[in-house]
Amino acid sequence: MYFKELVRYIHLNPVRAKVVPDLGGLSQYPYCGHSALMNKQKRDWQETDYVLSVFGNSRAAARRSYNAYVKAGYGQGRRPELTGGGLIRSLGGWAASKKLRLKGHDRLKGDERILGDSDFVTSILAEANEKLDRYYEIKSQGYNIEKVENRVMEIFDLERDVLYSKGRRKIQVAARSLLCYWAVRELGLTATELARRLGVTQPAVSYAVSRGKRIAKERNYSLII
Repeated sequence: MYFKELVRYIHLNPVRAKVVPDLGGLSQYPYCGHSALMNKQKRDWQETDYVLSVFGNSRAAARRSYNAYVKAGYGQGRRPELTGGGLIRSLGGWAASKKLRLKGHDRLKGDERILGDSDFVTSILAEANEKLDRYYEIKSQGYNIEKVENRVMEIFDLERDVLYSKGRRKIQVAARSLLCYWAVRELGLTATELARRLGVTQPAVSYAVSRGKRIAKERNYSLII
């Protein structure tokens, strides 16, 4: 089942990255959903009931089954089919894929926000009513977080240090919100990645994305000029 594989793969990331030494350390690690599923950490915002329901009928049995499933995948290492970006990443990134595109392989597209192969990525985007062509256009034009920052600074006439400061002036909040919206929804950064970059929490980024979406719509701002 894809969902179970995905949950296991994501939660084993700290082990593969050698952030924690083993499964015992993973159960105590506060920055991974595994600890909440194992009832070692309490997070009101994390959906544990649904995940555990896939592994068993009672919480205790489901937790044992889930832990055994994670343990069985402990030595699998990196799984290319569960790495975001579909075929794009497996081809060597956007630069390599653009070369293939010039040779007529127009349909080799992906989105690193979604883990899975190319067909799965495309189906999820279609189901979510997102336009893959828009995302591909942004990536193919070489947009990265620095270009997004520059566009936001241009709109609000701010310096980078002001944009990233902890100030709560209305213009700063609006600028950071727009940055979060474009970085997450257009560029494909995760809220966790952006939270580290901004020095805030992941929920704060999620709220900022919602604000940024409203700002972009109300003021008719566009990332690509």
